[in-house]
Amino acid sequence: MVLFSLTSLLLLTGLHLHVASGQHDQPAVTRPSGQPGQTAAGQAPVFTLPSSADVGKPVLPNIKDPKAVDAQVVCPGYTVSHSRETETGFALNLDLAGPACNVYGNDVEHLALSVEYQTDDRVHVEIRPRYIRPQNESWFLLPEELVPRPSHRPGDQGGYAHSDLAVTWSHDPTFSFSVTRKETGDTLFSTKGKVLVYEDQFIEFVSSLPENYNLYGLGEVIHGFRLGNNLTRTLFAADVGDKIDANIYGSHPIYLDTRYFTADHQGKLTHAPKATDKTAKYVSYTHGVFLRNAHAHEILLQPSDITWRTLGGSVDLYFYSGPKAEDVTAAYQQTMVGLPAMQQYWTLGFHQCRWGYDSWAAVQEVVDNFAKFEIPLETIWTDIDYMKQYRNFENDPVRFNYHEGAEFLAKLHANHQHYVPIVDSAIYAPNPENPRDAYPPYDRGVKANAFVLNPDGSIYYGAVWPGYAVFPDWVGAVLNGTGAIDWWIDELSRWSEKVAFDGLWIDMSEVASFCVGSCGTGNLTLNPAHPPFELPGEPGNLVLQYPEGFQHTNSSEAAAASSASHKQDAGKQPAAATPTSHYRTTPTPGVRNVDWPPYAINNFHGDLAVHAISPNATHHGGYLEYDFHNLFGHQILNATYQALLKVSEGKRPFIIGRSTFAGSGKWAGHWGGDNEALWAHMSFSIPQALSFSLFGVPMFGVDTCGFGGNTDYELCARWMQLGAFFPFYRNHNILGALPQEPYVWDSVARATRTAMRIRYALLPYLYTLLARASRDGSTVMRALAWEFPNEPWLAGADRQFMLGSAIMVTPCLEQGASTVGGVFPGVGEEGGEGTIWYDWYTSAAVTAHVKPGQNVTIDAPLGHIPVYVRGGSVIAIKEPGMTTTETRMNPWGLLVALDQHGCAQGELYLDDGESLQRRDEAWVQFSVANSTLSFDLSAEPNDHRAIGNITIMGLKKRPEWMQLRTMDLDDAYWEYDEERAVLCLHGLSDLIPIGAWPTRWSLEWE
Repeated sequence: MVLFSLTSLLLLTGLHLHVASGQHDQPAVTRPSGQPGQTAAGQAPVFTLPSSADVGKPVLPNIKDPKAVDAQVVCPGYTVSHSRETETGFALNLDLAGPACNVYGNDVEHLALSVEYQTDDRVHVEIRPRYIRPQNESWFLLPEELVPRPSHRPGDQGGYAHSDLAVTWSHDPTFSFSVTRKETGDTLFSTKGKVLVYEDQFIEFVSSLPENYNLYGLGEVIHGFRLGNNLTRTLFAADVGDKIDANIYGSHPIYLDTRYFTADHQGKLTHAPKATDKTAKYVSYTHGVFLRNAHAHEILLQPSDITWRTLGGSVDLYFYSGPKAEDVTAAYQQTMVGLPAMQQYWTLGFHQCRWGYDSWAAVQEVVDNFAKFEIPLETIWTDIDYMKQYRNFENDPVRFNYHEGAEFLAKLHANHQHYVPIVDSAIYAPNPENPRDAYPPYDRGVKANAFVLNPDGSIYYGAVWPGYAVFPDWVGAVLNGTGAIDWWIDELSRWSEKVAFDGLWIDMSEVASFCVGSCGTGNLTLNPAHPPFELPGEPGNLVLQYPEGFQHTNSSEAAAASSASHKQDAGKQPAAATPTSHYRTTPTPGVRNVDWPPYAINNFHGDLAVHAISPNATHHGGYLEYDFHNLFGHQILNATYQALLKVSEGKRPFIIGRSTFAGSGKWAGHWGGDNEALWAHMSFSIPQALSFSLFGVPMFGVDTCGFGGNTDYELCARWMQLGAFFPFYRNHNILGALPQEPYVWDSVARATRTAMRIRYALLPYLYTLLARASRDGSTVMRALAWEFPNEPWLAGADRQFMLGSAIMVTPCLEQGASTVGGVFPGVGEEGGEGTIWYDWYTSAAVTAHVKPGQNVTIDAPLGHIPVYVRGGSVIAIKEPGMTTTETRMNPWGLLVALDQHGCAQGELYLDDGESLQRRDEAWVQFSVANSTLSFDLSAEPNDHRAIGNITIMGLKKRPEWMQLRTMDLDDAYWEYDEERAVLCLHGLSDLIPIGAWPTRWSLEWE
């Protein structure tokens, strides 16, 4: 174990850097040139933006405003003036039922509603203005070029007769509609008793919900997986950090609603809102609701209803009937947002990063240390340290020069390892009075009309890491044909000729700006500029936070850090006083107030222009940022995906992005953003991951050990083991914090090796899960409630999870604990039918005496993460290596976990691991029945690795004889452990010499 004194901490903090949250009221200042960690161009002073640059008006969120008007009280709703049947449903004309309320915008007097029974499991309900002009179309309609409407699947049948759902309407006393499930008669969504409010800057509709409902989704948010009935979800992409319950990076306006029922002897269902009787038999139904709307959202979850509020757009609802969660998520991906991108095999290895690797030499040292400590490392990443003064597409000419980089990357690639750099979302605007500040990517972008504009047509200049900067105009490129995407492809292609990267990491894509408005207009001669806050490690912003409970294991260090933190805080200027008055606006007839909408959402930053580009920023074609803000991060992933198709022709692009929208998974994966080195954030990583499974982004992971603050050995050991079971597995932390590579502490290194051996053994299984997800929209990380849908006590379970259908992980998430409580889903009453669970480490069954829903205390000493194999599974494994390439070259193995009936099944996906158009593709389907293990092939695989061993768990008797390929096996090839009921076969390579799968074979025993 390595301990750091406070003195060493203070020394270390001067060496590293990334996102800072503190803001200080101060005038603009200058400081020596050369930003921390950057090569100085000289000793001329560098301008610092004042903290006031990122301060907006003191708006008060509507949900916190005691003067807020309740639209349900003052607005008239709508009545139906005309109805007609259509080929796939019906249509209504809606008109205001009374005088306009104009409460948070200008009421739209005439609406059109359409209901389409599009498929048997999907109904579309849309309400939009009846009359729309080209000038205001983007106020209400989301262009299909940016967010497509659903596609049809082969065999889909539309119309009411084929639908699982029924939509009815009423206008007593005003218009409302309801969606019911035909099979059960259960009302899934109903606005009855509430009024529809439809204005040019405010839409509100309310649906009743059953008692103690179970809703999931509505991301992105740091919260428990089950959302509960006292939560406001704000969907407005923001550079916030992982603040609990705040609006953070992405917007995913979809939820799943799971309801549990009991059934009598005649099959009649009764809703069971408090299903706590673990001896009862339950059945569940899950449906999904997606609102296709990219405007800022606010969704209020209250005990008896859900209230949707948006600042524009339309009511564009899609209802998915399920009836299982897996059915909803699959249909949502297959038809609405697109199937997730298939990843290259190497991306499943371990990734190491930090803000603070300040040279190629430093990066090489990290790579060497992983080898020295025998910890697998697949990919090394660099944060903004590598850039020339934080500018995209240019390396620092001294610390990260191209020649040294080429040598480093050639050596890295020769060892089958990879490199991923960060790319930010803003583009530096050079100082026009300094010829040495020339920046060709900016010049080419200006020529291509690639950047967002001001309302007057001039270029919009915000501020990010390098100083005053511009922002690519993805909306204008897609809708108006301007050049941002082509320019982006060209710049990444040019840079790739100098830096042989293997994937890209897209950051700051909400999009973030460190000032309000076009603050760089007229100020470019001040560039390069320092952000309006102290960076981590700079004086006054030392990183002194430690995990909860640190004082119990490191009392003296904790006391010293606490003292230093108090002194640091005392030296800061006091925070600005809370305003005694707030800025409110009221609607202006015929005009939208996009900068300060009359309805103020609960945005973490308050004013919509704070730490973002302003709502009145204008895209080519006249489109306003107000209407498309939540799509910047989505469309930069689209552009980057297209760029990597050119850079690495024929290969699957690997992209990890920060801001996402519905459908981003078809281009990229996502990491959980700027979390903290806290036990709470480790716990929240599980529900965050499960939510992104629901959203169709399976390639998800978080900054293992925590990004912000200093971790310690206990938290990092637990987190490195937990992270080993997330699809994307990366350790990353902030500038100025203590190093947290897993080799820093002996205990963390040991825990990491243990977990990585499991992960790398399971690489074929994990790759198969991703392949299946990319084919049909299935999930990789799964909630227990999804796999075991008829156990209501699992509805809120988010401290355990499934990896596919076969592996369950029960991590220890509490400081100082040596045990963990967990349930074993699917088990029957003692002696009855039910799921058998096997311990990964011993292969022995562990659930013989476990009852349904029982919370079992499980040993989990530091360095051990409980992992279980589900009976009825066959899992193809590999002997772990130091890289994914080495692992793939090793022999195959099979884990067979028998169910109650001695049966099991599983599958394996094989291909070349990288090609966009799948090559050497084959599916292997395993089956165990009647004491025989066999498999079927979809195609002849191009894989000639031998099979070395097979483990069969749950074999109740020692076999009397065994045959492989009709050859008798003597006991030199196998051994049986009667106490654990485990059969282990080994040394099989010689018996199937041409490889595990090219030749059909079976294993039989009696």
